[in-house]
Amino acid sequence: MKPSTKLSPTEIAEHLKRLPAWRLENGAIVRDYQTDGWPTTLMLVNAIGFVAEAADHHPDLAVSWGKVQVKLWTHSAGGVTASDMELAALIEQTALWRPQAGASALRGTPKKFVGS
Repeated sequence: MKPSTKLSPTEIAEHLKRLPAWRLENGAIVRDYQTDGWPTTLMLVNAIGFVAEAADHHPDLAVSWGKVQVKLWTHSAGGVTASDMELAALIEQTALWRPQAGASALRGTPKKFVGS
């Protein structure tokens, strides 16, 4: 399947099984991230912006204190595509990444940081 081909509702549901915090809403996939405050919100927006620009696929973001909403769909396809799903997975990985305890020399932040 081409990345720009609109996915069927069944295909979207299958993809969302691997992205349980994401939901289908008004023809787009949507995810709300909670943060521990404004600085973390801005860091998350910048991280999302970085991976989206590198992918040349750009989500809509709604930004407020302690919250970032991400909305993905492909305008040219008129709905959700494989590209949206792939970028959603990358955003999820980036937003929720933490050093693995016992397997990393990095200690990780003691802050709440980004959660679902």
